[in-house]
Amino acid sequence: MTVQAVKDTKKKRRLLLGGVFALFLLAGVGYALYYFLHARFHETTDDAYVTGNLIQITPQIAGTVLSIHADDTEYVPSGKSLVSLDKADAQILVSQAEAQLAKTVRSVRNLRATSTEGEANVTMRQAELRKAQQDLARRRSVEPAGAVSGEELQHAVDSVNSARAALDAAQKQLEAQRAMVDRTDVHDHPDVLAAAAKVREAYLALARTEVPAPTAGFVARRSVQVGQRVAPGNVLMTVTPLADVWVDANFKENQLATLRPGQPVTLEADAYGGSVEFHGRVAGFSPGTGGAFALLPAQNASGNWIKVVQRVPVRIALDPKELDQHPLQIGLSMKVDVDTHDRSAGRLARVERKTPAYETTAFAPADPQTDARIEQIIVANTNGAALGASARH
Repeated sequence: MTVQAVKDTKKKRRLLLGGVFALFLLAGVGYALYYFLHARFHETTDDAYVTGNLIQITPQIAGTVLSIHADDTEYVPSGKSLVSLDKADAQILVSQAEAQLAKTVRSVRNLRATSTEGEANVTMRQAELRKAQQDLARRRSVEPAGAVSGEELQHAVDSVNSARAALDAAQKQLEAQRAMVDRTDVHDHPDVLAAAAKVREAYLALARTEVPAPTAGFVARRSVQVGQRVAPGNVLMTVTPLADVWVDANFKENQLATLRPGQPVTLEADAYGGSVEFHGRVAGFSPGTGGAFALLPAQNASGNWIKVVQRVPVRIALDPKELDQHPLQIGLSMKVDVDTHDRSAGRLARVERKTPAYETTAFAPADPQTDARIEQIIVANTNGAALGASARH
């Protein structure tokens, strides 16, 4: 090899090494710029999954299933009847409660009538006592003259005592009768109120033979069958409101230092790929790691201990409009990127919720027509006698 060839080889080698060095230098500068301008303000993880509420549908009364109005994968609006139970038993209870209310109203009317009779009885006993006292006074007036025997006089004394005791008994009976109806009308008498409550309870049980959906969502895990006898608390099916799902992202413990509630989040779902991008915000942090709430927590008090990086679930609230356009099912995998520029908030903020997190109006109280039915029964059994008498005349 000539001297010129050796020089050319060395020159090429220097150029190649310089190029490699320049390439590494550019890569280092590029990474430094990427880290200081972007990476240090972002925390990412692909250990994230869609989570939501699994609302178990359970009956409030016992009964036999007659029909099922929704099946797995079907969408149901809030308040829609999912299961219908046999109404026969509930209708019998309604009839019994209405009959008991009518009987109670008539009993209260009878108490009022008995109270008036008691007043007349007291008046009669007072008259008997006065008569006995007058008879005793006449006999004592002629006793010095010997016109009355001692035995007859004693009978007169006994008659007074007997009349006085009868008057005391009649007055106490009148007081007891008045105590049952004193300062009350038929409508607000305690016995009538208790019977009316039983009627409302019976109508409420009748309404509960229809098992509604507490919220809108998709049906899953239907286990109930037609003809099955169910009891309160039996799980019939599950409704999942996919409009209110969120993401639980499991960040490593060394990633939590810069995470704060309210920070913006960009997400990708494996189900849609990179063509669809979701947006949300950090809603909060779990009070413990995933291992701390496991069924069998790890026991590190052993001789052969190996440190394992723990992960903390971070809840991310999603944009409802994006969820409506691109629904997500529970359990789907997500890729999460949190922008940590804003770190002004406390990591574990103590903010008390002022409104319910979730609520439903599907379980409405008894039908307002129940009160009208109760009033109808009370009026019919309060004025029925007077109406019947006027009709006969």
